Amino acid sequence: MEDCNFPQGSLFLGFDSSTQSLKATVLDSNLNIFATEIINFDSELPHYKTKDGVVRDPSVNGRIVSPTLMWVEAFDLILERLDKKVDFSKIAAVSGSGQQHGSVYWKPGSSAILSSLDSKKPLVGQFCDAFSVSESPVWMDSSTTEQCKAIEKAVGGAMELSKLSGSRAHERFTGPQIRRIYETQPEVYKNTERISLVSSFMASILIGSYACIDQTDGAGMNLMDIKQRAWSKTALEATAPNLEQKLGKLAPAHAVAGLIAPYFVERFHFNKDCLVVQWSGDNPNSLAGLTLNTPGDLAISLGTSDTVFGITNKHQPRLEGHVFPNPVDTEGYMVMLVYKNGSLAREDIRNRYASKSWETFNNFLQQTQPLNGGKLGFYYKDDEILPPLPVGFHRYILSNFNGDTSNGLVEEEVKEFDAPSEVRALIEGQFLSMRAHAERFGMPSPPNRIIATGGASANDSILSSIASIFGCNVYTVQRPDSASLGAALRAAHGWLCNKKGKFVPISDMYKSKLDKTSLGCKLAVSAGDKELITKYGFVMKKRMEIENRLAQKLGRF
Repeated sequence: MEDCNFPQGSLFLGFDSSTQSLKATVLDSNLNIFATEIINFDSELPHYKTKDGVVRDPSVNGRIVSPTLMWVEAFDLILERLDKKVDFSKIAAVSGSGQQHGSVYWKPGSSAILSSLDSKKPLVGQFCDAFSVSESPVWMDSSTTEQCKAIEKAVGGAMELSKLSGSRAHERFTGPQIRRIYETQPEVYKNTERISLVSSFMASILIGSYACIDQTDGAGMNLMDIKQRAWSKTALEATAPNLEQKLGKLAPAHAVAGLIAPYFVERFHFNKDCLVVQWSGDNPNSLAGLTLNTPGDLAISLGTSDTVFGITNKHQPRLEGHVFPNPVDTEGYMVMLVYKNGSLAREDIRNRYASKSWETFNNFLQQTQPLNGGKLGFYYKDDEILPPLPVGFHRYILSNFNGDTSNGLVEEEVKEFDAPSEVRALIEGQFLSMRAHAERFGMPSPPNRIIATGGASANDSILSSIASIFGCNVYTVQRPDSASLGAALRAAHGWLCNKKGKFVPISDMYKSKLDKTSLGCKLAVSAGDKELITKYGFVMKKRMEIENRLAQKLGRF
């Protein structure tokens, strides 16, 4: 095993620029958590008028964006707060996580702004004239249905695009977002010299020049050849003209983007030799933060969106779900399913039926029986990704239900359940869908174990449902925001690879460090009884039958 010791007293800084907040985690040289900080966009930057970190455009159906400058101002704030807790001169490397699929459009000449930042002034005022469009399309955007269809057609169909890029065309993916801007705002596209993802945008600020897009986050664009880990000429041509020039180069996630810019050395007293390791997407960073490195394990992230991911050695294309390069392995892949209706849907049902109280919500979940007496619910507060269904609630009661079989069961659609049943129908529905789609994607059933992260992973009632439905033990990590933790771990990993002059498996770093830190995971809930798991399997099949009918009738593709 490689020597993975870091310089005594050194620190590693990781950021997570997510949908609703900017978080930071600082690790010490033993990979123990040293400091944390968070900026909530809605409450601390109210002048941007966001709700849940985004702005919904009433004039364009499905268009959801975030003000680009808001992310810059949050960066100012979090650094000022961290400055009171952390000696920045001890930070050996910094990396970050950005919400996947968000895109930033730089005006010609913006590289000069990046390279000449005035350390006597905050960042935000220096970027007012840097962007050709002031609002960034984000992962919640579903206004690009027509662009998705056109891109798939141009490359030979949805499965061909999935084979090539790891995913079929998805509305929130950056390629379709770019094509929509090219088609509907051609002057904006023409007046853009560089297109960044949220991850490479934030890295660009830190190094004072345009940062590369990393290969893992780049895979979430429908533009990259996933096997070659290079831009696909076919996909680029299907999206917009001269696109490769505007995107710049790709880089491995463990690579060094550059040294920290003089602005941060002068204003915050960073060491001038501090490395900025490539930023990546939030889901890849969560994978790193959960130290997920065993095929057969699954992670479930319960945040604004819910995601399920695991790792594999093979790219097996599917029409649902996604395959990305593994951010901490130069040859493997991570596989992922994404649900838009995650915590916001849970909060909506809590507010409607549980007196806006999580305590009441959890009581309802505990006082109702597993399987909910055959009551099934589909709750879409936003246009859903998996399956591609529009906003709407659909409720069904299975007749003569005893939980033993789905054969011959007939469902009756109803308008509403009693309040406790609504809560259980939502929770069971979310995780039955996850289990069904994970199995269809070829993920293990049952998994070896599930590691839960994200805000709702602190809720034991929800974790109990996950254990019963999936049929395995559920573990949690010390901190629910695994993306900023993963970014800090990736900063340490990038520093190590740079020191060795070659790629070092992150598992070496984990093995030598994790036993001595608090980064390992702990058992939260044991698997449910086998009979109940089997019954959930029957109900899952019936649910998927109904879901498929809904998708055929109402689906957006």
